[in-house]
Amino acid sequence: MGVSHISNRSGQRSQQWSRRGVLAVLGVVPAAVVTGCSGSADASEATGPAGTASATAPASVKAAAKKPAISVTPADGTRKAGFTSPVKVTVTDGTLASVTVAGNDGSTLAGSFGEARTTWTSTGNPYSGTKYTVTAMAEGAAAERTTFTTKSPGETFVGYFTPEANSTSGVGMPVSLNFTHAVADRAAVEKAITVTAEPAVEVVGHWFSDTRLDFRPETYWAAGTTVTLSLRLKDVEGADGVYGVQHKDVTFHIGREQISTVDLSAKRMTVRRDGATLATYPVSGGDADHTTWSGIMVISERFKQTRMESSTVGLGDEYDIADVPHAQRLTTSGTFIHGNYWASTAVFGSQNTSHGCVGLHDAKGADDNSVAGYEFYESSLLGDVVIVKNSGERTVDPANGLNGWNLSWARWKAGSAL
Repeated sequence: MGVSHISNRSGQRSQQWSRRGVLAVLGVVPAAVVTGCSGSADASEATGPAGTASATAPASVKAAAKKPAISVTPADGTRKAGFTSPVKVTVTDGTLASVTVAGNDGSTLAGSFGEARTTWTSTGNPYSGTKYTVTAMAEGAAAERTTFTTKSPGETFVGYFTPEANSTSGVGMPVSLNFTHAVADRAAVEKAITVTAEPAVEVVGHWFSDTRLDFRPETYWAAGTTVTLSLRLKDVEGADGVYGVQHKDVTFHIGREQISTVDLSAKRMTVRRDGATLATYPVSGGDADHTTWSGIMVISERFKQTRMESSTVGLGDEYDIADVPHAQRLTTSGTFIHGNYWASTAVFGSQNTSHGCVGLHDAKGADDNSVAGYEFYESSLLGDVVIVKNSGERTVDPANGLNGWNLSWARWKAGSAL
């Protein structure tokens, strides 16, 4: 086309060239304007490729883009979760506002938050065989719920206890537990059992074997004491893979104080009730070949009538009496204080003729309330103390019956695992 024409008269470019040049320039202006309208430097930094958040965005923008994420251990839906570890709740990109863990047995698990409130840990472990619902909420977010179920233990044990719940016993009654499985971790089991008294007194456990644990204070219980046995054995591992199942409180009461002293040299028994003499009875103890245990013994069983057979205590066929009246057990090995209707009345108070028991005059049928055997039986409670002296026999083994009072306080405490 040639070079653009410039009028010699005006000294300016032609109008045609000017319009084309302006349009060419205007053609790039919209792009520049769009770039300018996208904002200041802040806006350009907040927008990356395809409108996504830039790596250089401020922290406040990033935080607004993330939601708190809560995780729970055991995980949601777990069906055979362990029960020997605590429940844990963790949140990322936030802080925890609240956590509750509730079991389908009505129990709840307490717990505590970490310093930054990004974690929560239960203070105790969940129980076995229980379904739990965990409700956790992060600050500014809705509550989230998860569930898990703990597995059941493969093998279990229980402790059978004496005395019975809500019973009233004598001042010598210890709290005695016999376990259905040998206990290897005595400290763990003993720690899970407490015995408290009102009025308060120190109560300590003593292991007689790997299946028996007794509790007692230093001296006899005070009359009128209320004693509470608290069992927290559920899921306590007593031996490898063997767990306790009991979680309960048992209360029993101490009645009046009755302590009877049998002097087999004098062949008499003196019964004292709350410090005053209640009665004195003539008795007959073990003969020279079958001496009666000496020491402090506690009545552990009571029978209005019972059968006594010599073969059960290693004495062959020396006797078999079907209806021994008013029999009260003093040792596991077979020592009783009981009524005797087959011996002459003259024996009592003058001769020791038994096979090791302490006998009082009684009547066949156990219904004659005028005889010593009846009277003493009616005045007695489980847990009453019977002290035998001058029998010619050594002191009874403390484990032979409920007879731990024959141990000094120092020796008793030495038998604790704690």
